Amino acid sequence: MAGNGVQGFQNSSGFSGGDTTDSLDNDRSHDPASSGIFSTDLRRHDDLKEMLDSSDDRKKLEAMKRIVGLVAKGKDASPLFPAVVKNVVCKNLEVKKLVYVYLTRYAEEQQDVALLSIATFQRSMKDPNQLIRASALRVLSSIRIPVIVPIMMLVIKDGVADMSPYVRKAAAHAIPKLYSVDPEQKEELVSFLEKLLADKTTLVIGSAIQAFEELCPERIDLIHKNYRKLCSLLADVEEWGQVIIINMLTRYARTQFVDPNQSEGNDQSAEPVKEKAFYSSNEDSDSDSDEGPSKPVYMMDPDHRLLLKNSKPLLNSRNSAVIMAVVQLYYHCAPKSEVGLVARAMIRLLKSHKEIQYVVLSNIATMALNKKGVFEPYIKSFYINANDALHIKLLKLEILTSLASEHNVSVMIREFQQYVLSTESDFSSASIQAIGKIASGIGDITDACLGGLITLLSNKNETVVGESIVVIKKLLQMKSSGHKDIIVHLAHMLDKITVARAKGAILWLIGEYCDKVPKIAPDVLRKAAKVFIQEDDLVKLQTLNLAAKLCITNPKQTQLLCQYVFNLAKYDQSYDIRDRARLLRALILPGDNAGALAKHAKKIFLADKPAPVVQSRFKERDQYQLSSLSHTINNKAHGYNELPVWPEVPPPSSVRNVEVPKPSTSVLLKASKDTKTGKKEKGFYSETESEEESSSEEDSSEEEGSSSEEGTEDSGAEDSEEESEEDDSGEEDTQTKYKHKKEVTSSEEEEEESEEESSSEEESSEEESSSEEEVVPVKKPPKAKPVTKPTAKKETGNLLDLLDFEQTPSPVPNGAAVTHSAAPLQPMMADLTLSPTSPASSKVKSVAATFIPTEQHELLNRMTSGGLSTSYRFTRSPNFYSEKMTSVELTFTNQSDQPITNVKVGEKRLQAGMHLHEFLPIEKLEVGSTLTVTIGIDFNDTLQPAEFDLMTAERTYKVKVKAPVGELLTAVTMSENDFNSLKGKLGGMNETAATLDVEGAGISQLQSIITKVANLGQVPSSEEHTLLYAAHTLSTKCDVLLKVKHTDSNVTLSVNSEKIVIGSMLVKDLKTALTSHS
Repeated sequence: MAGNGVQGFQNSSGFSGGDTTDSLDNDRSHDPASSGIFSTDLRRHDDLKEMLDSSDDRKKLEAMKRIVGLVAKGKDASPLFPAVVKNVVCKNLEVKKLVYVYLTRYAEEQQDVALLSIATFQRSMKDPNQLIRASALRVLSSIRIPVIVPIMMLVIKDGVADMSPYVRKAAAHAIPKLYSVDPEQKEELVSFLEKLLADKTTLVIGSAIQAFEELCPERIDLIHKNYRKLCSLLADVEEWGQVIIINMLTRYARTQFVDPNQSEGNDQSAEPVKEKAFYSSNEDSDSDSDEGPSKPVYMMDPDHRLLLKNSKPLLNSRNSAVIMAVVQLYYHCAPKSEVGLVARAMIRLLKSHKEIQYVVLSNIATMALNKKGVFEPYIKSFYINANDALHIKLLKLEILTSLASEHNVSVMIREFQQYVLSTESDFSSASIQAIGKIASGIGDITDACLGGLITLLSNKNETVVGESIVVIKKLLQMKSSGHKDIIVHLAHMLDKITVARAKGAILWLIGEYCDKVPKIAPDVLRKAAKVFIQEDDLVKLQTLNLAAKLCITNPKQTQLLCQYVFNLAKYDQSYDIRDRARLLRALILPGDNAGALAKHAKKIFLADKPAPVVQSRFKERDQYQLSSLSHTINNKAHGYNELPVWPEVPPPSSVRNVEVPKPSTSVLLKASKDTKTGKKEKGFYSETESEEESSSEEDSSEEEGSSSEEGTEDSGAEDSEEESEEDDSGEEDTQTKYKHKKEVTSSEEEEEESEEESSSEEESSEEESSSEEEVVPVKKPPKAKPVTKPTAKKETGNLLDLLDFEQTPSPVPNGAAVTHSAAPLQPMMADLTLSPTSPASSKVKSVAATFIPTEQHELLNRMTSGGLSTSYRFTRSPNFYSEKMTSVELTFTNQSDQPITNVKVGEKRLQAGMHLHEFLPIEKLEVGSTLTVTIGIDFNDTLQPAEFDLMTAERTYKVKVKAPVGELLTAVTMSENDFNSLKGKLGGMNETAATLDVEGAGISQLQSIITKVANLGQVPSSEEHTLLYAAHTLSTKCDVLLKVKHTDSNVTLSVNSEKIVIGSMLVKDLKTALTSHS
C-alpha cells in the first residue's frame, strides 16, 4: 500500500497524455512540504514544455496564456525561455503576440538564448501586422548587448519610417534603450528623434518627447519648430504623454519667454492694457507724459499665451497626474492673476484616494504660502473629516494655518477648538501648534488665543497640557508685557506637569523673566533641584540655565543652591549635561582663576532674546518644481532638473516659425481671380445658355488641368464673347459694370494676398480645385429668370462686392441646383440691417426700475466715528463704470465741531470675484454740511458683504456694505411666450416655490410690495390674478423669473433661476415683506 501510494504520487507529479488540468500546480508557494524528496525543480514545467513543442496551435495558445498568467502574478517563468523562443516562428497570430509579450519581459535576462533568434526578429520587422512589427522591435531593444547595436540602428531606422504610428511609437521607446547601451550613437539617434518629433500623429508625440527628455533634453532647438504643433495637439495626446509634454514645455517656457510677473501690476495680459490705453482720455495721457518716461508695458508672447490657453482644458482631465502637470505649469509660468484657475481642479482631486490627496495637499500647502488668495474661497474644503488619515489631517492643518486672515480667523479658531478635543494625541498637539501659529501671525488675536490656551491647562490629557505650555511660552516671548499672572500660574503647575517639553518651557520662562517673579523663582529652583536626578535631560538642561540666571540676579538666596545643582550635574550620565555644568561653573562661579568671559556673564545670559519666527515647514519646498518627487519628499531626487531662471531678454520668436513652401504668386492670384470671376459670371447666364454651353465648358475645364494659364485666359475670353453675342443690351451693360468692379476689387485683393505669409500649398490647391469645380454650370429646372434692378445694385454694389471677396464661397453639393440670380443677395441684404440689436437679443429688453428705494442704511455711526455720519442707499440706476456693478449712494454728514478732510476709500477686503469702484476723495467736509457720492460694487452675484476701509485724514474705519438680493438684479421684460419658454427650461432644482396666506391684499398692493423688494420688470400676462416678473443678475446676467398667483386666501410665489441661492433668498425676502404687510 505504501509503495503504491508513493508510485501514485510520483505518477501524478509528471505529465501524461494531453490532460493539463493537474499539470501545473506551480501557483502554490514553495514550502518545504511541497518540495521535499518527492519533487524536483527539473520537472516543474514539463507539461508546458510539451504543449509548446506540440504541433497543435490550440495547445500552444493555452500554454502561452498560462505562462503569461504566471508572469502577471510575479512568478518566475524564466526556465521556459528556450521553449518559448522557438515559437517565434509560429504562424498563429495570437500565439506570436503572447510569445513577444513573454520575450519582452525576459529578453534582457536570457540574452544568450535571445541572440539565437535575432534573424527571426529581423524577419518579423517585415511582417504585414503592425503589432508583430512593434513587438519584434520591443524585443530587440530589450536585448541590451553592444554586439547587436548596428542591427538595432537599422531596425530603429526602419521603425521610424514605418507607415504605422504604433510601430513608430515603439521605435521612440527603443531610442533611449539603445542610447543606454552605446552613448556614442547619440548623434544618429538624435536624427531619428528629429523625424519622430516632426510626426503629426498624437500616438507618437508623447513617446517622442519622452525619448527627447532622456536622450538630449538640452537640445531646445529641436522643439522650436514643433512647439506650436505640440500646443495644438496637446488635448488629443494620451494622458501620460500629456504629462511628459507639459513638463517639457514648462522648462521650455522658462527659457524662451520672460517672466509674466516681472513687474508690479503686470497680472493682466496685453489686451486689457491696450484697451485701457485706447479708452484713456487726452487729459490722462497729458498727465502721464508730465510724470516722466513711462515704464515699458509687459506684452505676453503669443506663443506663451498659446501654451496656457491649450493646457487650460486639461484641468478637466480624469487623470490626476495631468491636472497636477497643468497646475505646476500655471504656477511657474502663468501671470499671478491666472493661477486661481487651477484651484477648483485641485479641490476636486481631494475626493480621490488618500495617496493622491497627500500629493495634492502638499502642493496646495506650498502654493498657499505665496498665493493665499487662490484657495481662500475653498477654505471649507480643508476642514478635517473624521475618517481622514493622520498625515492628511496634518497637511490640512498646515493649509488652514497658511490661509488664516483677519476675516476668517474667528471661524478658524472655533474649528481648531474642536480639533484639540480629538483623542488622537498627535493631531490634538498639531491643532494647538496651529493655534499658536495663527496667534503669532495675527497680532490682534494673540491675547484671545492666550486665554484659550490657558483654559486648556486644566485638560485631563497630559499631551494637550504640555503642548499648550510650549505654545504659551512662544507667545509670551513675542508679547511678554502684562502677562506676569500667566507665568505665576505656570509656576504653580510645575509639580503636576509630566511632559518634559512643558516642564522645560516653564523653567525657561521663569529664568528668562525672573525679574518679574523674584519671590517665586528661587522656590521653583529649589523644587527642581530636589528631583534633578529623576528628570529628563531636557529638564536638567533648563534647570542648569535657571540656576545660572538666578545666581546672577539673586546670588544671596540662590548661590548655594546653584552650586548644589552644578555638583549634581557634574556626575550625571549624560556628557551634554556634564559639559554644560562645567561651562556654567566657569562663567558663574569662576573662583580665583576667572576668565575674560566671566566678567560678561550677565550680558551673555540675560540678553534680550528675539521672538521666535514661526515658519511653515513647506517654506523651503518652494525651491523644487511643483508636483515633482523632489517637492513631495523635500529632497533632491535622482534625475531631478531644476527649473531654468527666466531670461531678462527673450530669444527671438522667429525660431518657432515654420517655413512652408509656397506656390508661385501668379498661380495663386490667377486661381483666385478665376474662382471669383467664374462664380459671379455664372449668375448672369440664362438657362438655355447654360444647357447649350455645358458640354463645351466641361471640355474646357478638362483642358485647364493640363493647359497653361494663357489657355485659361483665352477660354475665358471666348466665353465672354459668346455671352456678349447672346445677351441683350441691358444685361450687357450690367455685366460690364459688374466685371469692372470685380477687376478693381481683385487688384486690391492681390496686394493683400501678396502680404500673407502663412498660405500653404494645400490651401492653394484646394482653392484651385474649387475654382475648377465652380466654373462648371449646374443644370437647373425651368424657372423664370429674375431681373436685377439697377437701383438696388447702385446702392449696395460696393458693400456686396466687398462681402463677396471677404467671405469664402461655400461648396456646392453634387446634384444641387444653383440659382444664378439676384436671389443670393437677399440673405446679404437681410444682414445689412440698421437695428442696433440682433433678433435674439431683442426678445429681452432692459427697462428702468419701477421703484426707487429711499431707505437709508447706516454705514458709520457719528458716535463711533467722531462726528462723521455715513449712510448708504441703493439707487437701482445703471453704474457708469461697469454694468456689472450695483450703484450705491453714500451720504456723508459732518456732525462734529471741526472740518473733516481727505475722506476716501482705503484698503478693500473683498471676496474673490468682487470689485469696488471708489469715489473721488473728498478734500474737505465743512461742519454741518452733507455731501453725496456714488460708488459701484460688483457683488459677483453673492450675498457676501463688501468690506473696505473708509479713511479720513485722522482715522480709518472698517465698514461693510451688504446688498439685499433684490438689489443684485436689473429689471428686464419680455413676451409672455418667451417667459413661459424660459421658465420651462429653468425647472427642477432651479425652481423655488412658496405659498403663504395673505388676506385683503389686492393686485396693486402686491405689485407695490414686489417692486419694492426687488428690482424686477413686469411681463404682460394673459392669465387672471397672475403677475409675471423678470430680471437679470447684474454680474453674470443669469435669468431670474418670478410668477405670482393670487387667490382670495393665499399667494403662490415661484422663482426660477440658475442661481439657486438667489432664487431661494428672493422667495424668503418676498415672504417676509408680504407677511408683514398682511
